[in-house]
Amino acid sequence: MQFELMASMMCANYGNLEKEVKDLEEGGIDSFHIDIMDGRYVPNFAMSLNDMAYIAKATSKPLDVHLMIEHPNNNIHLFLNRLRKGDTVYIHPEAEYHPSTTLQNIINAELTPGIAINPGTSVETIMEMLRIVKKVLVMSVNPGNAGQMYLPYVGKKITKLLAIKDEMDFEIYWDGACSADKILEYGPKGVRGFVLGTTLLFGKSKPYGETLQDIRQLRF
Repeated sequence: MQFELMASMMCANYGNLEKEVKDLEEGGIDSFHIDIMDGRYVPNFAMSLNDMAYIAKATSKPLDVHLMIEHPNNNIHLFLNRLRKGDTVYIHPEAEYHPSTTLQNIINAELTPGIAINPGTSVETIMEMLRIVKKVLVMSVNPGNAGQMYLPYVGKKITKLLAIKDEMDFEIYWDGACSADKILEYGPKGVRGFVLGTTLLFGKSKPYGETLQDIRQLRF
């Protein structure tokens, strides 16, 4: 079973970000997940526009930019201008008056459009947007902080999305409290990728390459 592994860079060591990026890239990470928080849509501040731009220049790997900000279309150009063709930008539908307009701007910039859905967001409320996005980032925890507990009812939402993903042509990604048992359960079912934070990747006693190899060798 092939799946993508993304590093949640808000969990990285900012004392030496260049080394973190290099070690993750050499260790075989598939992409870098960038959480941008404005202190309004979520009660926290995380990575900045400059952090994102630095990582974009420091690696050839794709970036997955998760915008946890109110009305992202007001400043979407600041992000789009610093990303590369094929990078992904996720928005939260609840954060925008007309999310389809924001998604179209992402598409026009030749980036990959995605939506992030909170634990309390139902599949039914985002059904029409599923026709224009390529990725759906399912939050298994409430957004805003690392190290939260998994909310088990999210599994039923993933089951609904798995049933329609091929028809509507999108891929599903997991974000939040990503443990080995979640990869073992949902990888074979069709979840395409997993965002790795403190549960599996960061703050461990061995190199990133060894950790990533162990994750890829999980037995299904």
